[in-house]
Order: sequence, then structure tokens, then C-alpha cells
Amino acid sequence: MVLGSVLNPLNTSLLAVALVPIGLAFGAPPSDTAWLVSALYLACAVGQPVVGRMVDTYGPRRLYLIGTALVGAAGLLGTFAPTLGWLVVARVLIGLGTCAGYPASMALIKREGRRTGGPSPAGVLATLSFANQVIAVVGPSLGGLLVDLGGWRTVFSVNVPFAVACLVLGALFLPRDDDADGVRVPRRTWDAAGIALFAVSLTALMLFLMDPAARALWLVAITLVTGTGFVWRELRTTDPFLDVRVLGQNRPLLLTYARQMLTGIVMYCVVYGMPQWLEHARGLSPSHTGLVVLPMFGTAMLFTVLTGRSPAILGKLLAGSAVQVVACAALLLLDAGTPVLWLCVVIALHGIPQALNGLANQNALYEQATPEQIGAASGLFRTFMYVGALCATAATAAAYRQEPDTTGMHALALFAGACAVVLLLTVLGELLFRRRRRRRPA
Repeated sequence: MVLGSVLNPLNTSLLAVALVPIGLAFGAPPSDTAWLVSALYLACAVGQPVVGRMVDTYGPRRLYLIGTALVGAAGLLGTFAPTLGWLVVARVLIGLGTCAGYPASMALIKREGRRTGGPSPAGVLATLSFANQVIAVVGPSLGGLLVDLGGWRTVFSVNVPFAVACLVLGALFLPRDDDADGVRVPRRTWDAAGIALFAVSLTALMLFLMDPAARALWLVAITLVTGTGFVWRELRTTDPFLDVRVLGQNRPLLLTYARQMLTGIVMYCVVYGMPQWLEHARGLSPSHTGLVVLPMFGTAMLFTVLTGRSPAILGKLLAGSAVQVVACAALLLLDAGTPVLWLCVVIALHGIPQALNGLANQNALYEQATPEQIGAASGLFRTFMYVGALCATAATAAAYRQEPDTTGMHALALFAGACAVVLLLTVLGELLFRRRRRRRPA
């Protein structure tokens, strides 16, 4: 389950240090190579809830195996792609293939918890969160090593052995869908109209976020029209793709989604913004850039191990969001002459909130989502992360409009810091609300 779920964050971050070599290989400007990032986000943002619903409908094992097979095929396509366009196609297929791993894992964990009647499996959830959050951090380091050793195509070919391992382990050890929890998986109707409206609405929104300009406001209009149609459709169908009525009543889950989006914005501003600045303004090689980013992996791993078995949510979010604000402020102290040791210290700070916020948000998802919709809810959880990642991509492009210089990096740090402050305020607001509610007389 862990290996399948990490395929997505691995491919999300692995490409960070390969964008410049790919642009040089095909003579493409950054505006074109950015599609390699955006295409995967678009595919994942739309595909995660859809595949999550398929997990709820057809069973996690079946979708897990199909998804990992698609990842392997797409990895081969990217390895031998003759043009940038084919690379974009490979990234889309990788995105769709990796959509199954996380919802399938959460569905299996939820079913096992329901079967045994035990408490929240904090240790298992911590392992899953650790793998997903930390792989996103170590991805640039691994990517830099792969690019130096075998060229940029290795960031695609590395998917093949991962996919083979997932297929073998999944076929051997994942419980069959008909007996995953002792009963057959219920077959449901397929809400094609709802899925189509959801896909169009979300795609239009994300295309606007990629280039938020006045000339693209027609995309906002499409988002509003199709989004309204989606809600109308889901409220009236007997078996909706996403039960918006139940979702609307589950305010804690909606707040968790918002926090996941803010966490994603800050994390990907660093994951995608810092490597470009380190290579251009600081003059580091891709492999050295990966090593400088590596301390995030160490701190994320440490704090996941220290706090992973605790089911706490608000305490972790409070500490994580507070450290996140400090870490973003520290980025403003960096310039092209900053010693490498200080760079490593500042970047290491960002691993702490990635661990704490990731654990807290995932624990909240597990507690707040119903067993019947855990797959779709987990997919939507990932979608909010991709919306945040795409916001970070757009912010990075705006900050580095001319080149990834120190001024642009500071502007990006201010944006990320503002998002971190909003996240902190949501936590403080909820703590204050709970404190006042406890003080009310019975």
C-alpha cells in the first residue's frame, strides 16, 4: 500500500530538477516545460476523486493493479518520447495511473478498522503519511542524482521498476475485493453526467490558476456554470458521484480539505521554487541542489517518527503551522551569497510542518470520512493538495517571470508565508471556539 501510494508524490517532485535539462534538450522555454508539471496536476486533480469513487465501487485491489500497470506503461513512453508533446502525454498517463494508490490504501485501512472494531490505526496512517510527505521532499534529491547519472529520461524510466514491484506485491498480498472486509463490494450506478460536470469545472478552474489573468476570466465563468450544474445534478441523482449534501454537512471535513490545500501551497512553493533559485541564482548543479534540499527529508522523517503514533490533530496543526510561518520568514534572509550550511538549515525547517501538518490532515480525513465514501473522500483530499500545488506553480511562475532571481524568491516566500498565516489562523480559531464551548454552562 505504501509503495503504491508514493508513486504520486514521487512523480510530483521528481521532475523539479529535470525541467531545465528537458528545456535545453528540446529547445523549449520554461513556459512550455511548465506543462510537464501542470499536466500531471490536472490529471491528478480530476482523476483522484473519480478513481476514488471507482475504488468505492469496484474495490481497491482491482484499481490498484490497473493504476500501477498504467504508471509502468507511461514510464516507458516518457523514456522514449521523441518530443515534448509526448512527454506531456506520458505525464498525464502517469497522473491518472497514480490516482489509485492512495484511495485504495485508505479504503483498505478503513475496512480493516471497521472489521476489527479497533481505534484509529495511527501507526499505519503515520507510515502512509510519512511515505507520501517525505517522498515529495526527497524527490528533488533523487531527481538530481538520476539526472546526473543517466540524464533527464531516467526520471521517467524509474517508474518501471516501481510499477513492477507494485504489481507483484499487490497481486500477492492485497486482499481480494470480494473478501476485503468479509462482504462483497457493492456495485453502484455510474454517475457519468456528474463526473463530466465535475471534470469540466475543475479543469477550467485549474487552467485559470495556471495563468490567472484578465484574458482568462472566461475560464472562471465556465467553472461557475459547470460547478453549479454539478451541485444541482448531485443533489437530484439517487447515487451521486460525490454526495454534496453529506459533504456540505460535514464541515470538519471541508475544513480539513482547506487546510490540505494551504499545506500544499506552502510545500510546493518550496519544492518547486527553491531548486530553480538554487540552480540559477546560487549556481548549484542539479545534484548539489538535491543535496541542499535533502535536509527537509531528515526533519520530516524525524518528526514523523516522534509524533506519528499520536492521533492528535489540532496540536500537530498548531505546531506545524507556527513553524511553517517561521520557516517562510527565514527564506527572506537568503540571497545569492548565503552560505550553503545556512541554506540547509532554513530548508530543513520546512520539513517539520510537512510532517506535522501531513499527519494531522490525514488523521482528520480518516476520522471524518464515512466508510462508504472513504475512497472518493481520499481522492478529493488529494485533489485539494493538487489545487494547492497548482496555486504554488502559478505563484512560482509569477515570481520568476523574468528569471528565478533572489527578488522573485523573496516574493514567493511572502506569498507562501501569507498562506501559512491563514492556516495558523484557522487552527487558532478552532481552538478558541472549542475553549469557549467548553466554558458554556450546561
